[in-house]
Amino acid sequence: MAVPELWAGIDAGKAEHHCMVIDAEGKRSLSRRVANDETLLLELIADVLALSEGDPVTWAVDLNAGGAALLIALLTDNGQQVLYIPGRSVHHASGSYRGDGKSDAKDAFIIADQVRMRRDLQLMHRGDDIAVDLRILTSRRLDLAADRTRAINRMRAQMLEYFPALERAFDYSTSKASLVLLTGYQTPTVLRHMGKNRLATWLKNRKVRNYQLVAATAVQAAEAQHTAVPGEKLAAAVVARLAREVTVLDEEIAETDALIEGRFRDHPHAEIILSMPGLGPVLGAELIAHTGGSMSVFGSPDRLAGVAGLAPVPKDSGRISGNMRRPRRYCRRLMRVFYMSAQVAARYCPVSKAFYDRKRAEKKTHKQAVIALARRRLNVLWALLRDGRPFDSSPPLHAASHG
Repeated sequence: MAVPELWAGIDAGKAEHHCMVIDAEGKRSLSRRVANDETLLLELIADVLALSEGDPVTWAVDLNAGGAALLIALLTDNGQQVLYIPGRSVHHASGSYRGDGKSDAKDAFIIADQVRMRRDLQLMHRGDDIAVDLRILTSRRLDLAADRTRAINRMRAQMLEYFPALERAFDYSTSKASLVLLTGYQTPTVLRHMGKNRLATWLKNRKVRNYQLVAATAVQAAEAQHTAVPGEKLAAAVVARLAREVTVLDEEIAETDALIEGRFRDHPHAEIILSMPGLGPVLGAELIAHTGGSMSVFGSPDRLAGVAGLAPVPKDSGRISGNMRRPRRYCRRLMRVFYMSAQVAARYCPVSKAFYDRKRAEKKTHKQAVIALARRRLNVLWALLRDGRPFDSSPPLHAASHG
């Protein structure tokens, strides 16, 4: 592959980007602010390619989504090589460049110059349509789950102020029955007035499972408190509203999960991914979303492991060598996929459990053992996708990882 003669660094923003083009000696060839508009971006690309006179151009951006998405799509559609340099790396590198001020032009120059010198940056590509859809859906699901957690925490904090016995009576993050209860009854006085039998009937009519146990638990909590705390009435109304909010979020999460699974199963790698113990449709969808639909673009399982934060990096200093640490910059969503699936596999997959137990016998902590298992499973999944075959638990895991 020809060596690039020009490097184009782009400090990306929401409404505008700044592009700086430099040559092999670091000399500036073009500096331009351009609106985040398709026509103007295409003009910029054409002008930079005209400067190169047919020689390769390497483009680099400090955002890999959001406001830079249109620019990245235009560059990849036009066959351009685009590298991603995290904004944090640009910030740390800026200290070694002259000038104390910060400007978009300076940041764009730093991006171009860093890419000119570095060889460890990730090549970006436009994911297939399924991968793009799954990235949107899984991101939405993550937002919904975060909203649900915040609503439950707020609801429990409010209950703790006026009815602590009921707050600790249920696990509101897993008990749908308790949420149904709170939409109707939230105070000790009202629960005592309802009584166990009438409350059980009310819950049964709303198709609550274990309605008798839920009713008995709620009334028992009410019997433990006969004091009305100031502000109880308003607090109870807030709790009821939050309980309904969590119920609505649960419904939307379920709908999103169905959309995720349906789109995920359209992907040609879906069945192979699902054959791996611990990888269900949601985690599998996140894997597709954050690898762009094909892990082969990373070149090797070692490179993918580095991007996912599963490959340690050296932490040497002076005469001390051989120390390793987890990288500071990695894709946390990919780490989550491999780590969580490894946790599940360590419990339910005999092969993975044997590997995990062996690491624990080597005095590894639980977290270290799970990360080691996640790294090994990454090798296995890479081989399965390369060979187009599903996971088979019969051969040893170490043999499969080299298969």
